[in-house]
Amino acid sequence: MQTVLIIIHLMVVLALIGVVLIQRSEGGGLGIGGGGGGGGGFFSARGTANVLTRATAILAALFFITSLSLTVLAGWGRGPSSIFTTPTTLPSGAPAAPGGNVLEQLQGAQPAPGAAPAAPAAPAAPQVPQSQ
Repeated sequence: MQTVLIIIHLMVVLALIGVVLIQRSEGGGLGIGGGGGGGGGFFSARGTANVLTRATAILAALFFITSLSLTVLAGWGRGPSSIFTTPTTLPSGAPAAPGGNVLEQLQGAQPAPGAAPAAPAAPAAPQVPQSQ
């Protein structure tokens, strides 16, 4: 399904680029009708501009719809993820720490209620290089 939608999306993109490049610029120049002509027929400069403007709007809407559809399809199979869950195995293949998730591991590391808090270790003195 996603491959079909990507192909449709690419066709819409190419058509949109073509329609935009065909349009007459605001500064003048030669358009589809050759620049001249009179009357208000379908192939006059005004009629062609209306058709190209409409085609651009339709192709832009299709581009928007296919882009949103591809975004929805890309995230369809993903489940919710959390930074607090730990994988069952680490990438190296070693088993993860017991406890299920980080929050449970942190709760398990706290001392029991009523127990004396552990004294923090004194910081090590900085090592100063000795001159020889």
